[in-house]
Amino acid sequence: MEITTTSWILAFFASVILGISKAGLKGIAIIIVTLMALAFGARESTGLIVPLLLVGDIFAVIYYNRHAQWKYILRFLPWMISGLLIGVLIGKNLPEKTFKIGMSGIILASVLLMYWWDLRKSKSVPSHWAFGGFMGVMAGITTMIGNLAGAFSNIYFLAMRLPKNVFIGTAAWLFLIVNAIKLPFHIFVWKTISWETLVIDLKLLPGIILGLFIGVRLVKIIRESFYRKLILILTAIGAILILFR
Repeated sequence: MEITTTSWILAFFASVILGISKAGLKGIAIIIVTLMALAFGARESTGLIVPLLLVGDIFAVIYYNRHAQWKYILRFLPWMISGLLIGVLIGKNLPEKTFKIGMSGIILASVLLMYWWDLRKSKSVPSHWAFGGFMGVMAGITTMIGNLAGAFSNIYFLAMRLPKNVFIGTAAWLFLIVNAIKLPFHIFVWKTISWETLVIDLKLLPGIILGLFIGVRLVKIIRESFYRKLILILTAIGAILILFR
């Protein structure tokens, strides 16, 4: 694989942003996916990103483990795995335009619903299984096809009104498990992970470490009340950017 200097620069910035995201600043996954797609191609980059995500997940689990709430993980994970398996089956043949428009519309509608809940100052959380089921399946499909599950998991955890550190710690374990499950599908079914891509990942590790360092400090200085608004804003921006990816 011939890799230009421009591609390395784009990939390094993507790895830094990935580290920041895994340290707790959720909602910016679309930037990572877009930069990596520009650097290595849309299909090739989907597998290349997964080992990098796992590195970030391991750090996040170690750092935020004490805040994780397993009841939310166990409620969301089965639906997400179901969606992941659907994504494996349909990912090769799904028209990209259909995927982008549908996903962006659902995310934006969900963000608007969350904003409406916040305006009402309601402290209630969605209790019907269909809400978690729909968000989980969509998260599973989008994580397999485009590594973009963060938008749907963000909406679900925000809807559960999880405090900042609980949100980060719970999401960390969820994505460590899901990304580990995705790994063999990328290796043996889609064949988007190889020794060559792993060598590239190894060279990008310093970017992730730098991003984690920056992200931890940013999360510490962001106020609890502002964190929720920030995640909603970043999620909405990400949904719009998907259309232009």
